[in-house]
Amino acid sequence: MLILLSITLAAASPALAAPPIWHVVRDKTDITLFGSVHLLSADTTWLTPELAHDVANADAIWFEFAIDTAGQAEVGQLAVQRGLLPADQTLSATVGPAVWGKVERTAKAVNLPPQNLQRLKPWLAELTLSVLDFQGQGARADLGVEQQLAKDAPLTTRREAFETVAEQIGFFADAPLADQIESLNETLDEIQDDPDEFKRLAADWARGDVHAIEAEALGPLQREAPDVYKRLLVDRNKRFAQRIEALLKGGDSRQPANHILIVVGVGHLVGPDSVPALLRKDGYRVDGP
Repeated sequence: MLILLSITLAAASPALAAPPIWHVVRDKTDITLFGSVHLLSADTTWLTPELAHDVANADAIWFEFAIDTAGQAEVGQLAVQRGLLPADQTLSATVGPAVWGKVERTAKAVNLPPQNLQRLKPWLAELTLSVLDFQGQGARADLGVEQQLAKDAPLTTRREAFETVAEQIGFFADAPLADQIESLNETLDEIQDDPDEFKRLAADWARGDVHAIEAEALGPLQREAPDVYKRLLVDRNKRFAQRIEALLKGGDSRQPANHILIVVGVGHLVGPDSVPALLRKDGYRVDGP
């Protein structure tokens, strides 16, 4: 399921040849909202002069979680701690023969021995197969939006995070087992039935074709896994919007910032449940799609 890596993408006019950007201004605080894709390939062009200017002039950049060496290490540690089945259980027995058959076919397609997945809980098996599928199409985390912007931003720019790594892992690890299996099954079908989906979605995002992205990514997730949609998008969007409103009101008392760049998965910035929609509902003017 693409939402695992926040590769669900955003909405904008197809006439725009760049990823969409939103702006919110209140008094002296100017916030830019940019929707990210966490893994990208080298042939995807996305850093526009407008975004480069916002990065260079930001007092603070807010990511979903800390984009640094310590954060990446914690992701790996917690994934192992929370993603392994008990020693007397296997993934094949947990998901049943029909889903396991899909797991075997998909694992072989991405050159991974299926037995390497037997100790993994469904959520981590899904993430593993998704990442390997994306990597097989040339996508890499070091080319993704977050890592590129964290690297390019001035050293004086503060890096902040909406969530902890533990919270991020918990969104998947704490999901009911039935939801994990449902999500895994959906991802397996996507990989097998539409092998070009990632490249198509990345291209749509890079040229700002929001309608294609919303229809292909958010719509199916909301219809087929509404509980996952609510947990991963709706609930978190409300928390993101509340924090952004506090920033607009000068709520960052540690070190107030006039120019702030917000970088979250672009699926959080699209549709009626999105962060921009929530801000507009609360009376803020949001320029953008």
